[in-house]
Amino acid sequence: MAESLYESAIQNMSATVHQLALLVPQPQKIPFADSFAYRYVEKTIQQAIVQKLARYVTTLRATFILLEYGFLQEQASLQRILDEIQEDVTFLSYALIVGEVSELHQKFLDAFYQEEFDLTTGKLGEQDRPMVPRKKIRAYIANVEGANQNPSQGVRVSREISKAYSGFIHAASPQVMDMYFGTPPRFHLSGMHGTFRQEEHREDVWNYVYRGILVFSCAAQALGNAKLCENILFFAQKFAHQAGKDYGLKDRSNQPEVDGNSNG
Repeated sequence: MAESLYESAIQNMSATVHQLALLVPQPQKIPFADSFAYRYVEKTIQQAIVQKLARYVTTLRATFILLEYGFLQEQASLQRILDEIQEDVTFLSYALIVGEVSELHQKFLDAFYQEEFDLTTGKLGEQDRPMVPRKKIRAYIANVEGANQNPSQGVRVSREISKAYSGFIHAASPQVMDMYFGTPPRFHLSGMHGTFRQEEHREDVWNYVYRGILVFSCAAQALGNAKLCENILFFAQKFAHQAGKDYGLKDRSNQPEVDGNSNG
């Protein structure tokens, strides 16, 4: 049941990416060394949101592959990436929803669209990518969401989650030692399939599917498709109910099963 439910959510996200991609100017062929590459030449905030969502889908699929084979350290590393993509999409979407693209957003976009390679030679460039500090992105999100709550609390929670998963990215000792157990205890170098660790990480992945659905609804609202946003939120309600996580929702036992075509 869980696998089919997760797959329906990923299919829904995939359909949403394709639908939202039609709402922005399409990629164009540009010269690249002796060939060409596709680029969004307008470099808009809407196009950035679409690209981030596309990467969310592929990273989420890769997360499930690693989970299935028991490569749980690597799964957790991808979940750190998913966390940052969620923050990025929320950060960019809120600028459109509140109607103000700030200087911070423009700095983010400048770094996002910066080329790594020289388009004429195809060689790696020497410039650094001037990334916007993650704490500023979180602070912006918390301030927008914090009209009726303490913004600093949201920043603190996001930071703590990031710190926890950062250990998997950087192979910190406490996280690496999660691989060491058994009788006799040893490092599990071929994955941890069928172990208690796999079940722990299987439970954890729920958050990235559900929160992903919600951030897709936020993006749909930002790109001006209110109906799609509404459909995704309805999908999220059904998804949570069928997973036994109602979050205070009313009984929806008479609703049809979640499928991958809820974008209507």
